[in-house]
Amino acid sequence: MTYAELFSEMKTKFMNADVSDISEHLAFQFNITGEGEGIFYVEVKDGQLSIEPYEYYDRNVTFICSADVLLKIADGKLDPVLAFTLQKLKVDGSIEKALRFKEIVDSKR
Repeated sequence: MTYAELFSEMKTKFMNADVSDISEHLAFQFNITGEGEGIFYVEVKDGQLSIEPYEYYDRNVTFICSADVLLKIADGKLDPVLAFTLQKLKVDGSIEKALRFKEIVDSKR
C-alpha cells in the first residue's frame, strides 16, 4: 500500500466520525513507518474534524506505527490502548489527549 492509498483510506474512514461533542482543540499527527510511510494529521476544532497530508507543528500528540496497525485501529480490530501496551503504537506527547483518539475511533461506528 502506498502512502497516497493509505491517506485516502484513512480520510474515508475518519471523515464520518461524530466529533460534535468534542469542544476542545485536538491535533494528532500520525507518523507511518514501513510500507506506506508518511505523515498526516487529524484535527478536531470547534466540533469539526479535518484530515490533511501534512506535518502539524502545534500537535498535542504524535502516534508512530505501521500502516497495518493504524488500519486495524481504524477498523475497530485493534484497540489503540492495547496497541500501545503491546508496543505496536508509540505515543509522543500528551497521554491524556492521546486517549481522546479512542473516542474518535469509537464515534465512527
